[in-house]
Amino acid sequence: MNDEVLIVGCGDIGQRVARLLMASGRDVTGLIRSEESAAPLAEAGIRSLVANLNDPDDLQKLPGAGGLVFYFAPPPGGGITDPKVRTFCAATTGANAPKRLVYISTSGVYGDCGGALVTEETPANPQTSRAKRRYDAEQTLQQWGEAQGVEVIILRVTGIYGPGRIPVFRLQDGHPLLRLEESPPTNRIHADDFAQVCVAAAEKGAAGEIFNVSDGQPGTMTEYFLAIAEWVGLPRPPQISMDEAKKVMTPLMLSYLTESRRMDNRRMLSRLGVKLRYPTLAEGLKASLPQG
Repeated sequence: MNDEVLIVGCGDIGQRVARLLMASGRDVTGLIRSEESAAPLAEAGIRSLVANLNDPDDLQKLPGAGGLVFYFAPPPGGGITDPKVRTFCAATTGANAPKRLVYISTSGVYGDCGGALVTEETPANPQTSRAKRRYDAEQTLQQWGEAQGVEVIILRVTGIYGPGRIPVFRLQDGHPLLRLEESPPTNRIHADDFAQVCVAAAEKGAAGEIFNVSDGQPGTMTEYFLAIAEWVGLPRPPQISMDEAKKVMTPLMLSYLTESRRMDNRRMLSRLGVKLRYPTLAEGLKASLPQG
């Protein structure tokens, strides 16, 4: 495998991964969808490439052939498939194929598990359109990888938080929270820890492997927002019942509150040798927010 790295969808996480790789001497290109997205990459010293993932012609001469690709671009909204991933796979075959690809998926592919512990052997059961699109991308990439000899590693990631990723505005706007006793368990990972997991997966993961990515400390969404409010010195939001929530919360927010699972991260820790910098929410928030 050559030293060239392509990050497809080089946003916040992609830039964190790029900085780690460049620090170790790797040559990194970030694929972005518009010139407006190039400025933060330039500031970080990351070479940028503008391309439309819906346009096969744009993808014919991508860097990364025989190298490493991180695919971080989200699926388009709507539907239950990911046409961007399908276009990418169709364009990167034969001599254009990378040696290895790491894909960010979502823990949502497991569906509602009633708060049960979820391992990588838990059958996928995506229930939301958002999760179905991610699972379609997983399957498309795995089939492409087997056909093209590309080592595909899948990361099923939970909620990502960190500097610039804390929803303080929801607290400032006074959005209500689901009552603590009704709030189901959820999972999260600090952005810096997630970036190091991505790099470790590229270095140590085996073809076809799937890794659950979380800090291993599940909590509820309500606990998360209450912890943020306390840290930044904002009033605690009102708490409402699920019946009330169905009347006032957005469908997207409700979708996060009607599925529950506890992610088992032991494979991530043992196989990838990751030592989390922020294994608890308290440690992660301290590194992400100014104290109020």
